[in-house]
Amino acid sequence: MKNVLGPAAVLGVLLLAWEALHLAVANTGLPSPVTTLVRLVGLLGEAEFWDQAAETARAFAVAVVLSTIGGIALGILLGMNRTAGVVSEPILVNLYSLPKVTLYPVVLLIFGLGISARIAFGIMHGMIPLTLFTMNAILQMKPVYRRSAAVMGLTPWQTSLTVVLPAILPEVITGARLGVSLCLLGVLIGEMFASRNGLGYMVMHAMERGDMPTVLAVALLLAVVALVVNAMLLMLDRAWRH
Repeated sequence: MKNVLGPAAVLGVLLLAWEALHLAVANTGLPSPVTTLVRLVGLLGEAEFWDQAAETARAFAVAVVLSTIGGIALGILLGMNRTAGVVSEPILVNLYSLPKVTLYPVVLLIFGLGISARIAFGIMHGMIPLTLFTMNAILQMKPVYRRSAAVMGLTPWQTSLTVVLPAILPEVITGARLGVSLCLLGVLIGEMFASRNGLGYMVMHAMERGDMPTVLAVALLLAVVALVVNAMLLMLDRAWRH
């Protein structure tokens, strides 16, 4: 019961704050929660909206798969060698702190205005955090795991898959939770600046028209999707830990 009441209370407070802000700014461009929900229901009945959502979902799914596989693989590769991990960590942190929008011209030059650019933006946002989580989990792992693998004569590949990865899976899932959310953000940014379709493009087009109900309706839907995915990964994390 407490698990339901907590999020419900937070949601109620956010809705009240939203309504209060709407009343405070009057008609300056912030729709009320009711207006936003009505617009969202209207969008769900439009075929064009589902076409745009499908484009975003396709790019997001590919970006999540590639960033997850690449992040875990790179994290294991760097984490299995302590020197490589220590040297690469500040480099990865600095790369991640770099505003990705500054790379917009380079991404466009390489990938053009297609789904590849959106996927690239998603991977750029989601892969590095997962790499860091995986690498640091291995560096902080108890030495007995790798010593036992050495005693059993396991190859580095076998050690990584059968010993190291299961031992650090909770940390990997935590990194994946962050990576998935950032992948969605990256895909949307890619659609805003390097695409002619998708929900991000739809939001930019609505902003140009001053259609704030549509902007907030799409943002609300994306927030709900991100929360649901994050909740599913959190449930998986808790199930593994118990």
